[in-house]
Amino acid sequence: MKVFIAAFVFFLLAFAGMSLGYMIKRKSIQGSCGGLSSIGVEKVCDCPEPCDVRKRRIAREAARQAQLEKHRII
Repeated sequence: MKVFIAAFVFFLLAFAGMSLGYMIKRKSIQGSCGGLSSIGVEKVCDCPEPCDVRKRRIAREAARQAQLEKHRII
């Protein structure tokens, strides 16, 4: 039981330290290696042409954006 309590306290201190660092610097956590772009992948889906579902989603987003521009107040 002592080991469990010690591990729990350790993790609480680690979380408190990370949250304190976030509150002071106001920067979000980010990776250090650059992600997929570091290995030459330019986009999440590395296919030459998007699939039909993605094409429909892109068209739906474009139509929504056009509606927002059309009915914009200012």
